[in-house]
Amino acid sequence: MKCPGQDSRYWSGEDVFESDCPHCGHSVEFFKDDSQQKCRKCGHRMLNPKMDFGCASYCPHAEQCLGSMPPELVAAQGDLFKDRVGLAMRKYFGEDSRRIQHALDVTSHAEIIGKQEETADMMVIMAAALLHDIGIKNAELKYNSSSAKYQHIEGPPVAEKILEELKAPQELIEEVCDIIGHHHWPRDEETINFKVLYDADLIVNMIELYQDQPHTKKQLDELAASSFMTEAGAVQGKKTLIQLIQ
Repeated sequence: MKCPGQDSRYWSGEDVFESDCPHCGHSVEFFKDDSQQKCRKCGHRMLNPKMDFGCASYCPHAEQCLGSMPPELVAAQGDLFKDRVGLAMRKYFGEDSRRIQHALDVTSHAEIIGKQEETADMMVIMAAALLHDIGIKNAELKYNSSSAKYQHIEGPPVAEKILEELKAPQELIEEVCDIIGHHHWPRDEETINFKVLYDADLIVNMIELYQDQPHTKKQLDELAASSFMTEAGAVQGKKTLIQLIQ
């Protein structure tokens, strides 16, 4: 006999729902027992946002603790956390597509750079990348300015609230908020997680700058050599920016 909870004949209207893709915003339909679905618009494989695996979304020991956890979710636990933070970021920025796209672009570069750093914590990096400019909305509302100093003031409280609602561990929340609170201004000594986020943000900012004021290949080489905090970031930055002038 099939369990009534798994039998769709007994499901309510809430057991079939739609959620926005964190990559493109397209609506994706889920049944309550779907672990993931593929976005028909952009192809992103999205995990079910209503499946609560608690700490499994960020804990490196999830596979040991949750032997019955679906294999695809064990393999994609980082994507689960990233998707949830991404959805929260999209919800917070609302119709501000420019800020949403900037955050997604920074996250994409941060993921590439971070995976080349053995000691990097990708959960911290992904959360920091998605939320690094989260303070800009309140900065503009309160101070009529998007300057770095106001972003650094307003960003951490918003990020903290989002991550607490996602039940992230306090240690992760504290590090992410610390990064957001000075992400434009590196200290004399920085963690690898900060450096990865800084380089990724720099790449996207340089792309946006180039679109307004094109640079020569020599200028790009000099900028890449002097500005990045990681070797992987410099390589990724140079590769990305050179593509703009070809």
